[in-house]
Amino acid sequence: MSTSIITHSAQATSEGAPVSRRSTATAKPDENGNLTCDVLIIGSGMGGSTFAHALVDKGLDVLIVERGDFLPRESENWSAAAVFGQGRYRNAEQWLDSNNKPFTPGVFYYVGGNTKFYGAMLPRFREVDFGAVHHAEGIAPAWPITYAELEPFYCQAETMYKVHGNAGQDPTDPWRSKPYPWPGLKHDAALLPLEAAMQQAGLSPFVMPAAVDYGTDRACILCSTCDGYPCLLEAKADAELSALRPALENGARLLVGTKIDVLWTSEDGTRVTEARGTKDGRPVRIVANRVALACGAVNSAALLLRSHNAQHPNGLGNSSDQLGRNYMVHNSTFMIAVDPRRSNDVKFQKTLAINDWYTAGNGNAFPLGNVQMLGKIREPMITPMRPWIPKMVSRYITAHSVDLYLTSEDIPTQDNRIEYDAERDSIKVHWTPNNLSAHAQLVRRTSQMMKKAGYPLILTERMGIGTNSHQCGTAVMGNDPAKSVVDASCKMHDLDNVWIVDSASFPSSAAVNPALTIAANALRVAANFH
Repeated sequence: MSTSIITHSAQATSEGAPVSRRSTATAKPDENGNLTCDVLIIGSGMGGSTFAHALVDKGLDVLIVERGDFLPRESENWSAAAVFGQGRYRNAEQWLDSNNKPFTPGVFYYVGGNTKFYGAMLPRFREVDFGAVHHAEGIAPAWPITYAELEPFYCQAETMYKVHGNAGQDPTDPWRSKPYPWPGLKHDAALLPLEAAMQQAGLSPFVMPAAVDYGTDRACILCSTCDGYPCLLEAKADAELSALRPALENGARLLVGTKIDVLWTSEDGTRVTEARGTKDGRPVRIVANRVALACGAVNSAALLLRSHNAQHPNGLGNSSDQLGRNYMVHNSTFMIAVDPRRSNDVKFQKTLAINDWYTAGNGNAFPLGNVQMLGKIREPMITPMRPWIPKMVSRYITAHSVDLYLTSEDIPTQDNRIEYDAERDSIKVHWTPNNLSAHAQLVRRTSQMMKKAGYPLILTERMGIGTNSHQCGTAVMGNDPAKSVVDASCKMHDLDNVWIVDSASFPSSAAVNPALTIAANALRVAANFH
């Protein structure tokens, strides 16, 4: 890291965050802790910030509430030891598994939400993902909307998030009405032999669509500290930079450090009238005409469950008993492919991917999933997974490896769910992985491919309950109020003025990163929001 970069960043900050960002956080409760607004958006991640961005042109008084604060820009942003070894930026409370064992979830409470740490890969869901998909161990249900209905909003989201991509390389690419707004990134030279080996194996490697501010005179330098790190240069197109800041500049308001604990309804239970929570240890009461939840699939459902009352005894909007159910997080495996004979000097590794096994066919009877590169793995990331490996060995392994992320779709079930444990005042996650036979086949095929490509040592680690950045499905959309929580416009069936604009509404999880679909769906909902 250059001294000039650190100096420039330090000059741009005040109390750990840029002055310009803090000056836009204009919302303040009055002396009694009260605020009012037309639209209250709870959560400033991909869904909430994108939704706010789309609403400001409608002349509405939009208030975004974020339980966290601005993430500081500091040299530790680019330190693997600080980010992964020390967990410097982890600020989520612990949740419970079904046996009441606590675990730390992979979520972050900052302005911009999880996108401050995401890998900035923004693929569209495949066209087939919106229909019923038959898997080895079940059926992923159809959505009440089609790809065609969402497609114009995918185009808008790709422009908003500066997505760089190449159409036509990926054999599963859905059709598009507009080209990518920016051309795809180039593979690092260190990845070219692997790309060639994939092509020789009859596969169709492609450049993943990336949300980075890259190009002539642009901020991105394609460094090795992108995936899983905050961006010190503010060159990653996260929700704060791409959607929230423009929304604030155009009249939206932001209230940080505020946790909403409960939603109150009218006496007849048909509308949410106010949100209550705390800021700096003091009560806050927000009166709003309309409310949009964007806390993340788990926290949005938990807030509704926690807000039960006489009219909604099982949680707000839960007459279907589907609230909290159908929780999905993907089947995911880290793969570290090692060639002890040669070092990997790659910088920006997260460009290469294959979808040849994404759907049924090509030798597989059922869909297997997506294979994509990870950001470069370093020793501090290995130690938590393999603490018994000496750090010297971990450093050698990671210096000689290429690193992949394998994703298979999981099937929504009634038993995979989240609930609010009032006795322990905690979120509880009931999660039993499924569709693992397909995922195991994906791991086997990828391992064979990497060995043929010259990587004789393959290390894998399947992600557990705490790896849930792709969470979705806890308040699914549907046309039947008896079987879903929100309608096709993402308005809750049981409440006249509440929408859900994060991934909680997803009926299925597909097998690719969900962030762009969250953004596109938020834009779709906003387009019909009057």
